[in-house]
Amino acid sequence: MGMPLELNTMIVTKGREKRVEENVFVLVKEGYRLYPIEIPIEVRKTIDSDSSGTGVIKKVEWENSTTTITYQLISLYSPN
Repeated sequence: MGMPLELNTMIVTKGREKRVEENVFVLVKEGYRLYPIEIPIEVRKTIDSDSSGTGVIKKVEWENSTTTITYQLISLYSPN
């Protein structure tokens, strides 16, 4: 029996991220998801919104049909 797995190439927060340090965040997503680690990827609020910055995922944890990622925001885009 297999397990459902989703491959993600961007971080979509939907406003659910939690800050743990100055520019380090934790985000819990439903289901099992695979992300590139230590590679800069886009961070967006929603999948259809403009990119809000670039992040680097430091840790991915799978448990009880959820994925927890810890990522560092390395650049933040501003509308100015």
